[in-house]
Amino acid sequence: MISVLIADDQDLIREGLRMLLEAEPDLAVAGEAGDGGQALAQARLLDPDVILMDVRMPSMNGIEATTRLVQAGSRARILMLTTFNLDEYVYHALKAGASGFLLKDASREQLTGAVRAVAAGETLLAPAITRRLIEDFCHGPAPGTPVAGAAGLYLSEATVKSHIARILAKLGLRDRVQVAVYAYEHAIVRPGRGNTPPGRETRPF
Repeated sequence: MISVLIADDQDLIREGLRMLLEAEPDLAVAGEAGDGGQALAQARLLDPDVILMDVRMPSMNGIEATTRLVQAGSRARILMLTTFNLDEYVYHALKAGASGFLLKDASREQLTGAVRAVAAGETLLAPAITRRLIEDFCHGPAPGTPVAGAAGLYLSEATVKSHIARILAKLGLRDRVQVAVYAYEHAIVRPGRGNTPPGRETRPF
């Protein structure tokens, strides 16, 4: 049984999420929180497997709450929820230590599947965000395009996993999501095209 803490400032949203989750035989709602501060207290008290964390909440937003939970060593996997499909939210949420990012218009199957995925230690992004990343990838060189002066190279899946493990250890990072954040911060990869232009932000988190 996967225990879930729901953190959202809207009563109707929490009630709807509870109904969806409790309809599944392997999911149980351990508790609810109406803001980031309550989420911290409930997480310490209930020790849930997964926290559904709204990005924008009063008193303390979800990203700040996530940062504090991760720094405190919470074992809970955090799945961020928002109505706003903005790359800036995705970046800050993943940097804070979230394991996934899902939009509130997700289907029941997407929501429950996401909870199971992050509980199992996987990372997950909303389909719309994943699609944007794929579009950015497609603007780069085609896979298999030879690099000048380089010979062909084959890497097995086991070899790739081994290299990833070494990268995580060397950089002191927790998972592949944190590697992506590191690459973003150090300009190893370019930002997604969905970023909000400076000065266009409408509201804080």
